[in-house]
Amino acid sequence: MNEISLKLSERAQVGGKKAAQLLRDGFIPSVVYGGHDEPRATQSPTVETTKVARAAGKHTPVHITIGNKKTLAIIKDIDIDPVKRHIRHVAFHTVHKNDMITTEVPIVLTGVGESAAERAGLVVLQAIEKIEVKAIPANLPESLEISIVTLESSDDKITLEDVTLPTGVEFADVDQDMSLVVANVYEPSALQAANDAAGGDAEDESEVIAESGADTPQNVQDEPKQSNVDANKK
Repeated sequence: MNEISLKLSERAQVGGKKAAQLLRDGFIPSVVYGGHDEPRATQSPTVETTKVARAAGKHTPVHITIGNKKTLAIIKDIDIDPVKRHIRHVAFHTVHKNDMITTEVPIVLTGVGESAAERAGLVVLQAIEKIEVKAIPANLPESLEISIVTLESSDDKITLEDVTLPTGVEFADVDQDMSLVVANVYEPSALQAANDAAGGDAEDESEVIAESGADTPQNVQDEPKQSNVDANKK
C-alpha cells in the first residue's frame, strides 16, 4: 500500500460565513483529535485534501503533518456539500502504529462477467458493500476481494465465509455471522418482477412525501462534539 500523506496547518476555529470564506480561499477546514490531546482546528489546500480523502476513504491510514509533528490518523468523518458535492470539512482521528483499529472496508467482487451464471444470462447482485474489520494500521486492507467465478445457478450465493481475510486482520464482531450473504444470483425475470414491485411502492411513497412536505437538511457543525470522540481502541 502506498503511503498517503497530508500537510495540515493550524487555524482558529471558524464557522458559518468564516468557514465558507475559508472554502472560497481554497482551503478545507478540518479537526484532528484522539488520545489525550485536545482537538486541534486545522486546514489544508482543497486539491490535496480532496485527493487524500478519495484515496484513503475511512479505512486507510493517513500520515498527517502539523508543523514539525508527524502522526498517523484515520479519517472519521467527511462532510460533503449535498448540492455542489465538494468537501466542506474533514475529521481526523489520530492512532498509534500498534493500536487495533476498527473500521469499515469495501468488499470488492472480482471475476465479474466470468462466472458460468453470468454467461448463462443470470444476474449477480452484491448484497453488502462494506464490512467492519480490525487490525493495526499497517495491516488494514484497502478492500476485501472475493471472486464470483464459481457461481453457476440461481441457487448459488457468496457469503462472508467465502472471504479470506489478510494476515493480521479479523472481523470486528467476534460473533460475526459468517452466513451473511455478500452476493446473490437472480433470474432476470424474477429480478424484473421485484423491480416492478419496488417501483410501485416507491410511487406510493412519493405521493405521501408530496403531501407531507420534503425533509429539510440538517445543519452541519464545523467541529465534532468532544462527547462523540471515539478512542477507537479495541
